[in-house]
Amino acid sequence: MGSCFSLESRSPHPSYRKNSKKKLGSHSSSVEYWKNEPIHRIHGRNFLNGSTQFGSLFTQQGKKGTNQDAMLVWENFCSRQDTIFCGVFDGHGPYGHMVAKRVRDSLPLKLNAHWEHCVSGDEVLKEISVNAAGSMNSEEATFVSVNEESRTSVDAEEMTKDPEIFHTLKQSFLKAFKVMDRELKTHPSIDCFCSGTTAVTLVKQGRHLIIGNVGDSRAVMGTRAKDDSLVAVQLTVDLKPNLPAEAERIRKCKGRVFALHDEPEVARVWLPNNDSPGLAMARAFGDFCLKDFGLISVPDVSYRQLTEKDEFVVLATDGIWDVLSNKEVVDIVAAAPSRSSAARALVESAVRGWRYKYPTSKVDDCAVVCLFLDTDLHPISSASNAKSNERPSSAVQVSSGNVSGPAILEGSGTCRASKYASHGESNEELSKEEEIDAESEKDWSALEGVSRVNTLLNLPRFVPDKEDDKAAAGMRKRK
Repeated sequence: MGSCFSLESRSPHPSYRKNSKKKLGSHSSSVEYWKNEPIHRIHGRNFLNGSTQFGSLFTQQGKKGTNQDAMLVWENFCSRQDTIFCGVFDGHGPYGHMVAKRVRDSLPLKLNAHWEHCVSGDEVLKEISVNAAGSMNSEEATFVSVNEESRTSVDAEEMTKDPEIFHTLKQSFLKAFKVMDRELKTHPSIDCFCSGTTAVTLVKQGRHLIIGNVGDSRAVMGTRAKDDSLVAVQLTVDLKPNLPAEAERIRKCKGRVFALHDEPEVARVWLPNNDSPGLAMARAFGDFCLKDFGLISVPDVSYRQLTEKDEFVVLATDGIWDVLSNKEVVDIVAAAPSRSSAARALVESAVRGWRYKYPTSKVDDCAVVCLFLDTDLHPISSASNAKSNERPSSAVQVSSGNVSGPAILEGSGTCRASKYASHGESNEELSKEEEIDAESEKDWSALEGVSRVNTLLNLPRFVPDKEDDKAAAGMRKRK
């Protein structure tokens, strides 16, 4: 799980190349600029522990090895005023940390490119049909059906009800996620066959909030009820195989969905004729061993119109939701001594929750982004539990249509008894992106107890060649 958030850019202002022949005036040149700009030099793009004008970010490595969580806050997203991109990414599998960071770095640029070009539904469908050139796997077929459903089910009344930005960004999210997954499939240095990542992302522009979600990370909003009490509103659905629509799609594609006897509450995705890999989510980037058997990377895209009663949004990986309820999360954020420390306070509370609820547990990686919505009224350094002005709420939430509305969940319910050691660190440099709180480095008892596992089994491609083992054994006998 993954990476952190970087606080500041290297320079206080965007650094435009002097030798660049193109200016940011046109859409094509703007897309090309952001594509070529060194990712860590972009002003307002934050991925390390800290805070910004609008948000607070924090990640902490668990007790399973390399931190596979990643996060991002990008203010003035691609030079758009009053626009913010946020996301958290929860990697899994041997190279999950690399997949999560790759998606964190590339997905926003792809979303910007498709937003810039304002891809219409007709153009998306046409491009898919041209590129297909034959049979489509389950994900491609689902992508087409999602677009067709969205076009046929949205009548004139709905078109007038929902703002144009939602329809534009919905298509941009769908296309960007699809292109991102295709890029991972052919990536030369990241093996995504049995590794992948979740992604819960949002774009906030003015009072518009558009969310794209894949996997079981979650977005929850803290808002004020009519009596001015703080309530939690879950903005996303945990896309797991236990959802009827997800299980039906997987089974139609010959994949299998079932839970193990020792963890009956955790449904997993399995290959048709092999008891692997046992993935605990129904949608993810990567994991190409399952992409022909019902696993997809098509995001569930939803919209919410913000009101002055909406105070903040929390994006977090399941290391948070496994031990804290939605209400507990918003209460912790609201009670933080300062907004800049809100994400860290939430992670520290989750770590304590792991040790209290699962005393024989390996603490999971945790990553949190807290986006505050009323920064004009309350600076980021002020206490975050100030009350909003009372006004009638006119929030509207629209689902992409293929997943039922989000339910309030008490926990993600994906803990199990550990039967294997966690993967060791890869050769990738951890550097300052893998910052670990000093307290978290202290060893504690029973590391082989309960552990959250996204993927139970690796496929044979990750197992040493049995013939080589036999040959080596024969050589030892001869000696």
